[in-house]
Amino acid sequence: MQREVLEKNTEVVDFLPLNGTHHIEFYVGNAKQSAYYYQQAWGYKLVAYSGPETGVRDRASYVLEQQKIRLVLTTSLVEGSEISDHHKKHGDGVKFLSLWVDDATKSFEETVKRGAKPYMEPTKIEDQNGYVIVSAIHTYGETIHKFIERKNYNGPFLPGFAKPAFAMDVKPVGLRYVDHCVGNVGWGEMNTWVKFYEDVMGFKLLLTFDDKDISTEYSALMSKVVSNGNGYIKFPINEPAEGKKKSQIEEYIDFYNGSGVQHIAIEVENIIETVGELRNRGIEFLYVPDTYYDDVLDRVGEIEENLEDLKRLNILVDRDPDGYLLQIFTKPVEDRPTLFYEIIQRKGAQSFGKGNFKALFESIEREQEIRGNL
Repeated sequence: MQREVLEKNTEVVDFLPLNGTHHIEFYVGNAKQSAYYYQQAWGYKLVAYSGPETGVRDRASYVLEQQKIRLVLTTSLVEGSEISDHHKKHGDGVKFLSLWVDDATKSFEETVKRGAKPYMEPTKIEDQNGYVIVSAIHTYGETIHKFIERKNYNGPFLPGFAKPAFAMDVKPVGLRYVDHCVGNVGWGEMNTWVKFYEDVMGFKLLLTFDDKDISTEYSALMSKVVSNGNGYIKFPINEPAEGKKKSQIEEYIDFYNGSGVQHIAIEVENIIETVGELRNRGIEFLYVPDTYYDDVLDRVGEIEENLEDLKRLNILVDRDPDGYLLQIFTKPVEDRPTLFYEIIQRKGAQSFGKGNFKALFESIEREQEIRGNL
């Protein structure tokens, strides 16, 4: 009886329990070549494949893993499909932020009755390795949240996927798990989507940043961070703010042709080793002037890392009441100035590097100016 009461109380507190990010799926122009990039440059291992060789005729998908991170790269093999239309409009971009749940049917029902627009009714998909239940709802732009229930499945990924016929040897770079995913939305839409996550998915508002926090002489943005009950899923939502020139959010929306996932932050074990190796493999990061480091220790206090290493690699530091963090941002990883990655190592800090916003924004503006988009 006590157990039943406890479960009911827990259900009231969190009607949408989430176990973490299951996978992030990109729609891309050439999944085979994109998979090669993520294997060679980022150290992901190819663990599953779906395509003509597995009986799927309209698409090819490559599943890449590194510790708890799973990326899926999907390309269309036919004209006029949802995948090809998405790529034509947005270029390479995130289509599915898929969430790992214990009950995909209940997750769908609970969110839809609170106002979510259905994308996929709960569906049982099975093969010789068992079955999964998948459902999905719409979010900002054309981004979709899938709910993945796979407690009755032991295949390499999901039904319809097989182990790859060939997987190259790769050297991981220390990527551990998805820390947060950031969405860019249009003018005046941030609060609408924050309310969506609060009302529809039961998330809580974690942090708010206004144009005084995130601005330079030329441009600004506003951001709010929402998080689910256990803190495993964090979604900052950005919108543009008035400035003298075009902000990074406006540039993203112009080139992505709408709202979408701006960047994925990945937590690492040792940011100095990871960033050093990524730079050796050709990954480009935003540049911060050496003057940033002149007084950084006065601002953040004592840290374990060697400041010269951070300066050499352009890694930023910030502190909050719980500790400090180290972070760095790549340049866009595609030709369109849309998606990029953040590499982050938390030393207790639970925040998002507010003290670095001005330096980061100025760095992004330098890149915008080079592209002629500031």
